[in-house]
Parts: sequence; structure tokens; C-alpha cells
Amino acid sequence: MEKKLTKKKNGQMFCGVCSGIADYFNIDVTIVRLLFAASTVAGGVGSIIYILGILIMPDDNSSI
Repeated sequence: MEKKLTKKKNGQMFCGVCSGIADYFNIDVTIVRLLFAASTVAGGVGSIIYILGILIMPDDNSSI
């Protein structure tokens, strides 16, 4: 089965973007969340990327 980048409903805190990215790259979701938080504080790019992820990434239908 081919991996797809989707928003995960299992383990989500807000919209599931970080959870989906962590699952796709097979890393801990805490690391992804910390990277988004650091990039948001450092220059605001993290929040823009997160909003784009909310709008562009499809929902994961297998976790319903």
C-alpha cells in the first residue's frame, strides 16, 4: 500500500496536520509539533505552513 500524506484524526490536538506529517515520515509527533512551534516563534513561517496543511491535506478516512 502506498503512503499518503493525510490529516490524522487519531492523536490529533488541533486539526491533525502534525500527526499526519509524523505518521508519513515515521517520526514522533512531538518532534513535529516542536518544529512547528519553533518555526512559528522564529519568524511565523510555521503558522503559514500549518494553515496551508489544514487547507490542502485531505482527511484520513481509515481512522474513522
